[in-house]
Amino acid sequence: MRRAGIDEVGRGCLAGPLVACAVVLPEGFSDERIIDSKKLSAKKRNILAKLIKENAVSYGLGVVCSLIIDRINIVRSTKQAMHMALNALGCSFDEVITDAVALKNIEVKHIHPFKAEDKYIEVAAASILAKVYRDSLMERYHYSFQEYNWFSNKGYGTQEHRQAIIKYGVSPIHRRSFIKNVYPETR
Repeated sequence: MRRAGIDEVGRGCLAGPLVACAVVLPEGFSDERIIDSKKLSAKKRNILAKLIKENAVSYGLGVVCSLIIDRINIVRSTKQAMHMALNALGCSFDEVITDAVALKNIEVKHIHPFKAEDKYIEVAAASILAKVYRDSLMERYHYSFQEYNWFSNKGYGTQEHRQAIIKYGVSPIHRRSFIKNVYPETR
């Protein structure tokens, strides 16, 4: 049975897109190093991303920008990115597994257990590919908006990033719906 594992990254960020990834691995594929991306260093994620891409039957990405997140909210954006990632797969699959997000309009068996990345290698692999892709995007955005230091914080709400928002205001890729409640003066 082919499983498509899906996970997302960037849900809680103050800036940048939300990225989802869907991964189908060969039946019987196993590698104990493939775990939830949050438990891995950047160096290990990059090594494992290469391994996953070399071995995957297929993988697909879905990216939703901050403007859409502000317009439709983070929950709908997450589901949209997951559907985009699933639709980007270049193979068939028999089951879809997401991490605690129930999707509609899935024509095969769909399960969505909590902490799926700890239970299914396909979801862990998806978390790694999504994280590596999003981190790379934020590092590129850093060169246009160096004052926020996205090379380091990747758009998450670190103290340094929050202080930069107060000092410089918001950039075109900040999520205004996330910031307006925290920093009303930056509207």
